[in-house]
Amino acid sequence: MTLKSSALIWFGAGVSLAEILTGVSFAALGFGKGFLAITVGHIIGCFLLFVSGVIGGKSRKNAMDTVKMSFGGKGTLLFSSLNVAQLVGWTAIMIVSGASAANLVCPMPYEWLWSIIIGALIIVWISADKNLDKLNILAMSLLFILTVFLAFEIFMGDNNAELAIGEITFGQAVELSVAMPLSWLPLISDYTSEAKEPVKASAVSAVVYFFVSSFMYVIGMGMAIFTGESDIAVMLSKSSLGVFAILIVIFSTVTTTYLDAYSAGVSINSINKKANIKHWSILVAVIGTILAVFAPVNEFESFLYFIGSVFAPMIAIQLADFFVLRRNCENKGFSIVNLAIWLVGFLIYRIFMNIDFAVGCTLPAMIATFLLALLKGR
Repeated sequence: MTLKSSALIWFGAGVSLAEILTGVSFAALGFGKGFLAITVGHIIGCFLLFVSGVIGGKSRKNAMDTVKMSFGGKGTLLFSSLNVAQLVGWTAIMIVSGASAANLVCPMPYEWLWSIIIGALIIVWISADKNLDKLNILAMSLLFILTVFLAFEIFMGDNNAELAIGEITFGQAVELSVAMPLSWLPLISDYTSEAKEPVKASAVSAVVYFFVSSFMYVIGMGMAIFTGESDIAVMLSKSSLGVFAILIVIFSTVTTTYLDAYSAGVSINSINKKANIKHWSILVAVIGTILAVFAPVNEFESFLYFIGSVFAPMIAIQLADFFVLRRNCENKGFSIVNLAIWLVGFLIYRIFMNIDFAVGCTLPAMIATFLLALLKGR
């Protein structure tokens, strides 16, 4: 995988309706403080994204195979299973969000028809193989142009409205900003492990995602503050983008959700090496589409916090083992000590969620878990 491929993949991950919708919550802080919270949170989250990518890149192992190095060959089954579950959930949530937005911009007789269309396009992306770069270049170019036009319409239009969206503290805002890059931590090594220059690929991935994701957050926040609108789909339907608005909705959903489905296939392969990654990725896309059509999958922020509480302490232990302790447990069945530290870290995260830290709860929880892992090593 080239540096250009890495940049395109993480550009696609950053251009997302989920990012814009999350950014709406920052409007209550005002633009200045909201922008600072977005920046601080993304610096924390994308630094963690970078170092996670380096672990996979240097070891030449996909994300869940790197987990074996800290938790053992069988110990990783817990995290691989949880990762597959969260990726199926993400796939369904993203399809539902995309379908709901698409239906407002371009109504169908039944909203679920959009879910099926988006699900089918995700399968096309998974099946593209060698043509994926060409598809991504086309989609990314289009999305970049359209999101710039959207931003121009929001920030330069004749807007005087101001919308207060609930209440949020600065620390809570930082945590919401950290949460999105954090949700990608269990995936990034699936791509950097195949990179020709893994450290550079990890850096490019993190930097591209930092700028694009932050831009999406700012669009969501600016939309709420300057137009008085909290729903991106309504904003798009009112905009002068016309038919291009539906392209933003569809391609931003597809390019992001493709990563979820593909990485679920990679995680399944780490559980069973005989599993065909492409076939399982397609199956995940199909299951996600079915859930989007039939299941209520509208919980969003609580889902992000659950992901953080599971994977933040896991990554903290991996960082301690890989960069400091130089410890490798992949030939063991279980690393009971590390699993116990992870459970403590999980509980610390859940407790810290109730404390309003200025930098959110992820960083303090990870530092505490990291220090516990170092004490274990000594």
